[in-house]
Amino acid sequence: MDPYKHRPSSAFNSPYWTTNSGAPIWNNNSSLTVGSRANLWQKMNIVIGCEGFRLGSFFDSRVRIMSTQRFDLQITLSLTGPILLEDYHLVEKIANFDRERIPERVVHARGASAKGFFEVTHDISNLSCADFLRAPGVQTPVIVRFSTVIHERGSPETLRDPRGFAVKFYTREGNFDLVGNNFPVFFVRDGMKFPDMVHALKPNPKSHIQENWRILDFFSHHPESLHMFSFLFDDLGVPQDYRHMEGAGVNTYTLINKLATIPSGNCFIQTIDPDHEDRFDFDPLDVTKIWPEDILPLQPVGRLVLNKNIDNFFAENEQLAFCPAIVVPGIYYSDDKLLQTRIFSYSDTQRHRLGPNYLQLPVNAPKCVHHNNHHEGFMNFMHRDEEINYFPSRLDPSRHAERFPIPPAVCSGRREKCVIEKENNFKQPGERYRSWEPDRQERFVRRWVDALSEPRVTHEVRSIWISYWSQADKSLGQKLASHLNVRPSI
Repeated sequence: MDPYKHRPSSAFNSPYWTTNSGAPIWNNNSSLTVGSRANLWQKMNIVIGCEGFRLGSFFDSRVRIMSTQRFDLQITLSLTGPILLEDYHLVEKIANFDRERIPERVVHARGASAKGFFEVTHDISNLSCADFLRAPGVQTPVIVRFSTVIHERGSPETLRDPRGFAVKFYTREGNFDLVGNNFPVFFVRDGMKFPDMVHALKPNPKSHIQENWRILDFFSHHPESLHMFSFLFDDLGVPQDYRHMEGAGVNTYTLINKLATIPSGNCFIQTIDPDHEDRFDFDPLDVTKIWPEDILPLQPVGRLVLNKNIDNFFAENEQLAFCPAIVVPGIYYSDDKLLQTRIFSYSDTQRHRLGPNYLQLPVNAPKCVHHNNHHEGFMNFMHRDEEINYFPSRLDPSRHAERFPIPPAVCSGRREKCVIEKENNFKQPGERYRSWEPDRQERFVRRWVDALSEPRVTHEVRSIWISYWSQADKSLGQKLASHLNVRPSI
C-alpha cells in the first residue's frame, strides 16, 4: 500500500464509516454506555406559596407552605448507565461538529461561486506580457465568487448593498486574483478610512440593526463617497441577478508601462500612458472616479464563461480566498492608495480566517507546478521529502525563475499624510444623475428622502447632504430640500 496515495479527497471514500484517522466504526448510531436501565419512576409534588418555600425529601414528597396559590409539578426520572469517555468515536464526532464553522468574512460574507474559463478574444500582447493574455483563443480556468458586501452570511440577497465580483485565474504562471465589485467606483480613496467605513455600514453594535443615521453621519465627512452613492441608491443598488450583473476591478493595475482598469463582464480594459496622468481634472488613481469612456475608450480583451457549478459550498465558496496582491508577470500594482492597502489587508484576513497555509487549500492553490520554502505551520498538508529547505544551496538545483519586468518608477519626495490634489468630488456624480431618465431620477430622489427622513438623522447632517448633492446637480439639491423642508446651502 502506498501510504501517500490517498490524499484527503472524497474520491477515496471507504464503503463504511471510519474515524478521522481511518479506524472502522461498527456503530454510528449509539453511544457506548455501561450498566442496565433501571426503571425508577417517582413523583414529586411541589406547592409554591407567595412567601417562599422549603423542600422536604426529594422523592414522593409534598411540602405545604402558607399558600394562596398552588400547582403540582410531576417530574419523571429514569436512570441509565453513564456514557463512557472512552467512546472515542463519539468524542471525535461531537468535537468535530463543534468546530464546523470558521470565522465569517467581515465583508463579503454571503456569496455564491461558479467555475468556468476566460478566453482571450483580442490581442493585447503589446500591453502586457502576461502569459494568459498571450494570444486570442487562449483559455484559462477560473472560479468566480459573487457576494454581498456589508451584510452577514445568512442575510437576504435582496438588500440594497454593493456586490463583490472576484475572479481567480488559474494561469500557467500562477494565480491572478481580480478582486472587484459590481460598481466601478468605491466609497473612499484612502485605506486608512476602510475600517471606520465598514463599522458605519455594519449594524449598530448596541442594537445590531443597520441604521441610516450612522451611515449618513460617517459619510457626511467624506464627500468623495457621493459617486458611489449615485450607484448604490440607483436602481443598480439591488441587482436583478448575478447573470446580468456587471463587474469592475475598481483598482488600477500596471500593465508593463500601461495602466488598466477592468470594468465589465465581457472583459474590457481602459489604458492610459502614465505620462498623461496629469491631463485630467481628476486623479486617475482615485477609486472614487471612473475613466470617461469618451476619452479613454473600452478595449475588448476576452470573454468570461461560467459553465459549471461548484462541487461543494464550504470547500469552494467559504474557503475560497482572494487577494489583490496575487498577480502574475505582466501585471503589477499601481500607486492607487486603496489598492496598496488591500495588498496587505486581504491576505492578512485570510490567514486569520483560514490559517497561515490557506493557499494550500485546493481551491486557492495554483494549478501549475510551484516550489518555495514556505513550510510547516498550522494545517500544512504539503508532502515534502526534501532535506534542503533554504536558499541558496550548492546541493539543491532549484534556481531563480526567468526575470520578468516590473515598472521602473522612481519614488522621491517628502513623507507626509495628505489628501490628493484633484478631489473633484461632485462633477462625476452630477453627470451620472443627469444621464438618467426622469423616472429613474425620481426613484433616486425618493430613496434619499427616505434615508434623510429617519428621526436620528440630525438637521446638520441632513443639510450637509443636501449641500453635497446641490454641488453635484443644483436641481437635485432643490428637490431634496423641497421634500425635506430644508434650505439648500453650498
